[in-house]
Amino acid sequence: MKNLVSVEWLQDHLNDKNLVLLNASLAKPAQVDDAPATNQPMIPNTRLFDLKGKFADKTSSFPNTVPTPTQFEQECQNLGINQNSKIVVFDTRGIYASPRAWWLFKVMGHQDVMVLDGGLPEWIKRGFETSPQIDKDYPKGDFKASFNNNLVKTYNDVVKNVEASQFTIMDARSQGRFNGTEQEPRKWLQSGHIPQSVSLPYSFVLKDGKMKSKTELQEFFTAVKGKDLVFSCGSGITACIIMLAHAVAHQESLYLYDGSWSEWAELQNLKTAL
Repeated sequence: MKNLVSVEWLQDHLNDKNLVLLNASLAKPAQVDDAPATNQPMIPNTRLFDLKGKFADKTSSFPNTVPTPTQFEQECQNLGINQNSKIVVFDTRGIYASPRAWWLFKVMGHQDVMVLDGGLPEWIKRGFETSPQIDKDYPKGDFKASFNNNLVKTYNDVVKNVEASQFTIMDARSQGRFNGTEQEPRKWLQSGHIPQSVSLPYSFVLKDGKMKSKTELQEFFTAVKGKDLVFSCGSGITACIIMLAHAVAHQESLYLYDGSWSEWAELQNLKTAL
């Protein structure tokens, strides 16, 4: 199954019976309290996938936490998503938040989901039709979540791995944040990295908002080829970009440290304080 599709493919399949097109954009990706981006022309038939609102666990102390299967299932049904839906997710920055939505569907058991390479900017660049995004009620879908909790790594899993080295954590934050020389967007957090993790800034795998070629992407993963990978970042969004890049370059490895650096740094500080 493809994980990445072109705007030309979408243009040819836009009116397919089971296609569901989801806008998973964030307004300002570095902010904690972003609202979804809706105030611009969209690809026709777009439905809004509220990544930070309806598709995140708002009871969590950490941002962008995976929602419960029940919450995810209900919100998908509200968007008219069915078991046989072919889902394409995109965002307004090319590729940024859309891989997070792609991963959420995967972890909830829906495999027929793809990311639009280049997103809305590439669609507009190619001169394809746009229309206003209209929020509306959809006929209730029959989507059912089948949550694979093994794909979601916890703080305790990562603590144990520091000693056991059963998997390799790949961090999508900038090299400055990884090395502790650049301030975190969340000012109360120190920068740095989880012991034994490796750095692959998400910007390295992209060019002009699109995923680099398979050959180019393969080079980024040569050093970790054959290892079990768990992806991480600041709060679980950009980790999914390099996860998608790995899926394009080699094969799917869908393990994510969902709390990422936000959780690790905060709990390590608390541990030190005690």
